Amino acid sequence: MTTFAVHPEVTKAAVEAALGSKAKHVLVALGEVTVQVAAHDYHDAAQILRDAAGCQFEQLIDLCGVDYSEYADGAYDGPRYAVVCHLLSVSLNQRLRLKAFATSDDMPVIASVNDVWSSANWFEREAFDLFGVIFEGHDDLRRILTDYGFIGHPFRKDFPLSGHVEMRYDAEQARVVYQPVTIEAREITPRIIREDKYGGLQ
Repeated sequence: MTTFAVHPEVTKAAVEAALGSKAKHVLVALGEVTVQVAAHDYHDAAQILRDAAGCQFEQLIDLCGVDYSEYADGAYDGPRYAVVCHLLSVSLNQRLRLKAFATSDDMPVIASVNDVWSSANWFEREAFDLFGVIFEGHDDLRRILTDYGFIGHPFRKDFPLSGHVEMRYDAEQARVVYQPVTIEAREITPRIIREDKYGGLQ
């Protein structure tokens, strides 16, 4: 038996009906549906999208943070941090992107959806580690990819390419030590050598 994917416009209509005024924007682009909700509606919207008839997004297949500070070459003027969930309905064979912006750029906080989809656990820890987004209600929010003593959040657009500190093993002290970065920033531009008429080019 073949199950065909639901047309995006059908998914869009079902999401709009289920969320009502909680849906700030619902759009279809490139065959995919994206719904944006306010930060204070994010958790409730997640529960509705999981349970409502016509939605039934039983699985969260990805969650990530986004830093919009350099979006559109600096022309963007809005909240800096967003959380984006990619949802899948196995029973209805449809997908959805759920997006919410944190209200504060200085300390981005948004509700955890770990109690809605347990798969959010490590994804939220990753977004906390790399972007500094705090997921309120997460019962084990700690770094997952960087070291416990790591300073900053490396996926933020203003994080320096060389980092803030480096660590190394000190044989005399028989332990790992942290120290200021000793790498000098430099630009390396590769030199390209191309033969005449390379690959048939004139």
